[in-house]
Amino acid sequence: MDNLQFKKLLKKAIMYALLLMVTFIFIVPSIWIVGSSFNQGTNIFSTTLIPKNPTLFHYKELLFNTDYPLWFGNTLKIATLNMLLSLVLTISTAMAFSRFKFKGKKITMMTILILQMFPSMLAMMALYVILNRFGLLNTHLGLVIVYATGQIPFNTWLVKGYLDAIPKSLDEAARIDGASNITIVTKVVLPLAKPILVFVALQNFIGPWFDFVLPQVILRSQDKWTLALGLFRWVADRAQNNFTMFAAGAVLVTIPITILWAIFQKHIVEGLAAGASKG
Repeated sequence: MDNLQFKKLLKKAIMYALLLMVTFIFIVPSIWIVGSSFNQGTNIFSTTLIPKNPTLFHYKELLFNTDYPLWFGNTLKIATLNMLLSLVLTISTAMAFSRFKFKGKKITMMTILILQMFPSMLAMMALYVILNRFGLLNTHLGLVIVYATGQIPFNTWLVKGYLDAIPKSLDEAARIDGASNITIVTKVVLPLAKPILVFVALQNFIGPWFDFVLPQVILRSQDKWTLALGLFRWVADRAQNNFTMFAAGAVLVTIPITILWAIFQKHIVEGLAAGASKG
């Protein structure tokens, strides 16, 4: 083996070692959480990776004797409304910046670009005061409005980059045939932008599903809680001694997201690739 072959072999060995290490770091905690959810008892330290006597007790208890179904319904409602509202706002703003010329367009785009660099944590106090003034504190509508409007800057830049790559000659051809602006958007542009729109919709659906900070600030009463907030409060109120049921709740949370990723995997990959090359 010459020196060149040895270097190639060494690079491959290092690359596979890193991949195995990253895989181990991500997969083992997930397997451990799934295994914990089927263990008997409540203490996290007594659980094993592979349960000795697996049981569905924690899942039954969670679904029939806690507010978990209510929190699941709240989260599903907020995630769905946020996804729909974000899509409408994103399509409107991205189409305006991509297809129309107006005064102040460049400055507005730069302002949006700068705004998305500020972390949402900076606006927490302001959001709290504004929602309180409008009577939207402790409401799902208030939370949806914060989510949807906060995602406009990033989504607008992402979708605008994709729309810019769709030839404007298609719009002009449709307009010559008598199509209105709404017809051009719905019948010509949006079908061609399906991959990036599916990606944006899924991202906006997943965001509220796992978010803890904003619900913690905005939602007060227990009947309004989301899954992340409800599970945390539920475990914390029991002196943190019911982690096996918390593990069961965490496993159930991932099921809808896993199904969506499996169904829309093709569009997500296309959307990510498009966002990377055109955004």
